[in-house]
Amino acid sequence: MNTAARMESSGERGRIQVSQVTAELLMEAGLSRWTIPRRRKMFVKGKGEMQTYWVEKSRRPIKPKATDLEPGMGTLDEEAESEASSERAKEEHNDFLDIEGMNKTERLVEWNVEVLTSLLEQIESSRGGIINQIQTLSKVEKTIGTGGRTVLEEFTPIIQLKRFDVEELKHRGVTTSMSIGDEVKSQLRNYISSISAMYPDNAFHNFEHASHVTASVKKLLSRIVNVDEGNGLGAGNPSKRVDLVDLAGHSYGITSDPLTQFAVVFSAIIHDVDHPGVPNTQLVKENTRCAQIYKKSVAEQKSVDIAWDMLMADEYAALRACIYQTEEDLRRFRQLVVNTVMATDIVDKELQALRKARWETAFHNVDLAVQSWDDGTESEDRKATIVIEHLIQASDVSHTMQHWYVYKKWNERFFMECYSAYKSGRADSDPSENWYKGEIGFFDFYVIPLAKKLQSCGVFGVSSHEYLNYATANREEWVREGEALVQQYQSKFNEQNLFGASS
Repeated sequence: MNTAARMESSGERGRIQVSQVTAELLMEAGLSRWTIPRRRKMFVKGKGEMQTYWVEKSRRPIKPKATDLEPGMGTLDEEAESEASSERAKEEHNDFLDIEGMNKTERLVEWNVEVLTSLLEQIESSRGGIINQIQTLSKVEKTIGTGGRTVLEEFTPIIQLKRFDVEELKHRGVTTSMSIGDEVKSQLRNYISSISAMYPDNAFHNFEHASHVTASVKKLLSRIVNVDEGNGLGAGNPSKRVDLVDLAGHSYGITSDPLTQFAVVFSAIIHDVDHPGVPNTQLVKENTRCAQIYKKSVAEQKSVDIAWDMLMADEYAALRACIYQTEEDLRRFRQLVVNTVMATDIVDKELQALRKARWETAFHNVDLAVQSWDDGTESEDRKATIVIEHLIQASDVSHTMQHWYVYKKWNERFFMECYSAYKSGRADSDPSENWYKGEIGFFDFYVIPLAKKLQSCGVFGVSSHEYLNYATANREEWVREGEALVQQYQSKFNEQNLFGASS
């Protein structure tokens, strides 16, 4: 109510204006086409600059198309969406969401840019708006990722997060976010555009998948923040901003450092760069050049190396200076990226066993009702590291924990990618023979236990219940419909490839 009252002065007669938080709820409900971002951010008294949206519903409802979905719209129902049809709505379309003027990849690039921009503004605000040149860090930058060590060898079981004193958190709670400037945003846009171009046109492991994972990461991070709506990706509430002090403890320090949040979102965007469309086991079997270099977690390590090398280019100097200003921040950023991307290798049994053991150490027999959130720095860092890893893992398979429509769409795409690999001789067995039973096992032994871990770690609030409920419901639906769907997938693949061959 407070936010709505303050927004009233920037509204227009006969039009509905909503905050970004409300707009995102509409998007999650599959109504993204109702939301029209205003061309300029509005200054709202007591809030600072805010991105607000018009809500416009057309008279002609249309059925939702997968190609029109925003990334991560996990609660989409099969109900009608609406088009914003008026000329006034078209004029108000922000450039980055101009559906008529941009293709899907361009829209996804701009969406990712806006998400990262918000976090960069938080980073700048946490530093008091100071951005200096970082030529002094050039030597350090050149040593990271070199020296004969692979990315996986940089992995550490505990990342030391930055700690902030109480007074600093209180001060930041009443500080409005700052603009990162045109140069940084231009470099960010160019970087994300280049990253999108490095994603092959796979059926599943493509830039849209990376954006879908990013949307889930953003959602989970914001749900941590929304415990008191005091920082990061959450909406600020002046009456609760001081609670950022309590929130930092509740989230094991994840929400008190915007660089940590930025690193996790950044990792989601780059985690499958240049994905070959086949699993690591196949790359090792083929003895590819990358397999010879990395030995295991081949695709994940290659993605980190490619994305990091691109970021270190001279053309992104201003962007890097906005991300980090000290060697400590640079090394923490690198470590967070390494750990987060490596966590997406869920097949390697050795890595799985290590994660399970670390989870048991951190959370086994922990009673969240009586737990002290101040368990010591090392204990908090261990828990934060593990929570981040499980956050990205859940996001990487978030389609299994979203609406059936979304699950079915991405399940079909993954089948098509695996079946295509088999047909081209890059897989030993026909995936269609075990796809139905394999999905049930995937739910039982990975997805549902993972959703339960999100719930038991105690930092994600209602999202953990939501993810678990969707996972359980999707498993039940798959048991009923899965066999028929696999046959449909096969028929569709054969029809598409027959048509392609004849044309």
